[in-house]
Amino acid sequence: MRTVQRPRRYLARHWLLLLRPWLRYSKVRDAYVLRGVGRRVGPVLRVDRRSTSRKFDGAERRSAHGAARIA
Repeated sequence: MRTVQRPRRYLARHWLLLLRPWLRYSKVRDAYVLRGVGRRVGPVLRVDRRSTSRKFDGAERRSAHGAARIA
């Protein structure tokens, strides 16, 4: 049994669709692994659902709140 978990790699959904013939979904890992050898070697791929940080254009609430408390 493997004690060190393989790191997950995040890919865009369209790349996983292109690689689908060579990958299978593993429910235990909640990720895609290589067909045939995925139990022992190879990448562990997940859909990249992480959001990118967007610049906030609104009022800066942290500094406004602190300024009101000081005054």
